[in-house]
Amino acid sequence: MTTVGARTPRFVQVGAALGVTFLALPIVGLLRRVSWPTLWDQLTQSSSREALRISLYASLSATLLALIIGLPLAWCLARMQFRLRRVVRALVLLPMVIPPVVGGVALLGVYGKTNGLLGGVLDSVFGIQLTYSIWGVIIAEAFVAMPFLVLALEGGLRSINTRYEEAAAVMGASDFARFRRVVLPMLRPSLVAGLMLAWARALGEFGATITFAGNIEGRTQTTPLAVYTMLESNPEGAYALSFLLVAVCVAVLIGLRDKWIGGISR
Repeated sequence: MTTVGARTPRFVQVGAALGVTFLALPIVGLLRRVSWPTLWDQLTQSSSREALRISLYASLSATLLALIIGLPLAWCLARMQFRLRRVVRALVLLPMVIPPVVGGVALLGVYGKTNGLLGGVLDSVFGIQLTYSIWGVIIAEAFVAMPFLVLALEGGLRSINTRYEEAAAVMGASDFARFRRVVLPMLRPSLVAGLMLAWARALGEFGATITFAGNIEGRTQTTPLAVYTMLESNPEGAYALSFLLVAVCVAVLIGLRDKWIGGISR
């Protein structure tokens, strides 16, 4: 390990080593408990396959929903000055800091069929019930995942020099043409980073999902919920699915690399 600038003090290096150890030991413990000879069988059993199918469908749908409503929000936060800007940014960050179970309770307060702010209207007028359904899973996952996408896009939009857009406008390009040909290519690193992080967060969501959508096998039971259920009935299956989730998250982080992370930190 090389040092940039002044020599790093020894106590800082020791603290860093302790930090790495603290983070790595749970992963080592997980790998130690995985039954490698039966790993494939555990991942391909019917309950695991169904949970994986629901997780993939819900997490991809939640990421798409987060993109549709998160991109305009990130644009406004990055490019507009308005009175309640700090309040809006606090709302964006809120799902990242509140307990996911609290987020699920809050969603019930809005979309619950009986006492929800909008749930009763949706059910009586349109026949739509979001709680304890796949749509509930998607909404819960989008709620907790969207902040990651918004923050990445906001950082990317702030880093783009608006003179390129102004030049395109002078040349007669429409708003959509400027976005597609000027903004989007320069925003791509931040967009990819935000989408990958949001998808990984949606894939691993637990608390808001079980509170708002329940844990119904074959209907709303995602992979994290299946892990929770299997811990007592099938520990080997729980460790196998846990290993798969960790592997996916590690692959996402490796895939981001420094140049994608740079799009977030700007």
